[in-house]
Amino acid sequence: MIHANNYGKAMFEALKIVLEIQELDIKMIRLMRLKMQRKNELSQIEALKTDLKEQHRLKSEEIQTLQTQADTYEKKIEDLKTQYKKLESQQAAIKKVEEFNALTREMTQVERERINIEQQTSNILDTKNSEEDILEKIKQNLKESETSSINLEKEIHASIGKINEEGLVLKIKRDTLTPKADQETLKIYERLLRNKKDRVVVPIENRTCSGCHIALTIQHENQVSKGENIVFCEHCSRIHYTQENEPASDDSKTTKRRRRRAASTS
Repeated sequence: MIHANNYGKAMFEALKIVLEIQELDIKMIRLMRLKMQRKNELSQIEALKTDLKEQHRLKSEEIQTLQTQADTYEKKIEDLKTQYKKLESQQAAIKKVEEFNALTREMTQVERERINIEQQTSNILDTKNSEEDILEKIKQNLKESETSSINLEKEIHASIGKINEEGLVLKIKRDTLTPKADQETLKIYERLLRNKKDRVVVPIENRTCSGCHIALTIQHENQVSKGENIVFCEHCSRIHYTQENEPASDDSKTTKRRRRRAASTS
């Protein structure tokens, strides 16, 4: 609380309402941070699903490319087989040794090319099978991710809804207090709040700013206690006020009265 005896009445009233507004603002700032955190959680969930979907797309395209290569090579193999049979038929009708040997060399070359392409095709199909296994794992991960995230996303959306409701209640309370505040003091407070996003009207505790925790001079503390105008912290620019001393308890008052009576009797 602000010590009314140490402050001029106008200054006391000005900061009293601003302090109430500040408490509402701090709660709203915390709610906004929590809301941002929850939205980030949603973004992370969505990013994970998007990443898995992209992996699925790229892997599917890769498998399709491998299949296209395999189809092309298999067609080439069939063409080479046809070519070989044609050469084989020509060779059967040739009687000259030179022509026969030339066809034999050509057939050998065709056969070597076919065997080479068949090996490449086999390698491609092996790679394709491996990639299909990976694709199946990606599909499974994506399905599990989408299933497991449903309840979590519902919980996060419900949490954000509650945050919005709490924020609306706080805003209504703030809007009620705002017209009652000293508008010049409120403008100064709001400017500081925009910069710091934290409490900007703070008490002096043990001659120390409770905002930046840096020691203050006696002159500064006295100036704040006078309450003639707004006093800013020399280090962090927060607005300072003094706290009310703890009131004496009933037991301590009784003890003091007893001591007085004892002293007068003696």
